[in-house]
Amino acid sequence: MCKRSSSFWSHVEMGPPDAILGITEAYKKDADSSKVNLGVGAYRDDNGKPYVLSCVRDDSQVIANGSNATVQGISGTGSLRIGAAFLNSFFPGNKVVYLPVPSWGNHTPIFKHAGLDVKSYRFYDPKTCGFDFRGAMEDISKIPEKSIILLHACAHNPTGVDPNLQQWVEMSALIKKKNLFPFLDMAYQGFASGDINKDAAAVRMFVKDGHEIALAQSFAKNMGLYGERAGTFTVITKSKDEAAKVLSQIKILIRPMYSNPPLHGARIVNEILSDKELTAEWLKEVKGMADRIISVRTKLRDNLKKEGSSRNWQHITDQIGMFCFTGMTPEHVERLTKEFHIYLTKDGRISMAGVTSKNVEYLAHAMHQVTK
Repeated sequence: MCKRSSSFWSHVEMGPPDAILGITEAYKKDADSSKVNLGVGAYRDDNGKPYVLSCVRDDSQVIANGSNATVQGISGTGSLRIGAAFLNSFFPGNKVVYLPVPSWGNHTPIFKHAGLDVKSYRFYDPKTCGFDFRGAMEDISKIPEKSIILLHACAHNPTGVDPNLQQWVEMSALIKKKNLFPFLDMAYQGFASGDINKDAAAVRMFVKDGHEIALAQSFAKNMGLYGERAGTFTVITKSKDEAAKVLSQIKILIRPMYSNPPLHGARIVNEILSDKELTAEWLKEVKGMADRIISVRTKLRDNLKKEGSSRNWQHITDQIGMFCFTGMTPEHVERLTKEFHIYLTKDGRISMAGVTSKNVEYLAHAMHQVTK
């Protein structure tokens, strides 16, 4: 009998470490008592611990009419992947997704893995650490008709920069004029303002304006279900009949991917949203989590000022949601990690959930030392 000289998979090379999960691994190995992890985008309380909610609707005309095709996805990531597969199979226009610059690091591989091409439009202005509205509108106006545009519904990841309500109005009008297909990603509903209705304003506006949107939602952060992978993918259609056809095709796509999603997290979500008292308790806790994030933003900015920093750190409190795009360079980040045992992504993004009342002064001191 002949023996194989090598494995079928001997040619497979080690893949690069995940940019964010690799930070956590480095953090775990660090023995320094002052270490701080600002990498992962999962909520933590003021003691830096995962927060278990004690409690653990969209009543729009769309749902009343049955013109939405909605399926449970494996959190936000899985819901995006379902959407990407559906668009690649059935979208009648250009199989190109336009992402804001920057965007969540996983967006590009998700869409490419499904067979879609990926291009970009301007979004973040590094000079102001804010939204480049003029640049975004110019680029969107040049996107070919019947293309797909990805929008962060609220609490943009990684920048924490969102369009204001009037800017959303103008973007919606332009996207409709250009006949583009909006795919909205809503992973942080409630974390932007503390109000889930306010944070859903862009989604509801686009539906009201007559867009047939796709929507990926995650309940990982706002319900403290990060390990339960609870999410949904929705396509808004013109009719109940059309929705039924779309749903049938989405189910066919899901079958060979993972067949059925886990039940536990979805049942928790359903239980909370089906009970008025639990819903009220959940909304209170979501606001509490958002308010803590808002408060540490203010503390970080104030402590940087106290350190004597001459830089303008206003964007720390202007930005919203779980993340802050600090404006620090890869060189600054390298010094933070090597000299102060503070871990964050190389682009200077901080997960504000990792900032607490106990480490905010240390963080401000370190940031000042590397940026002065």
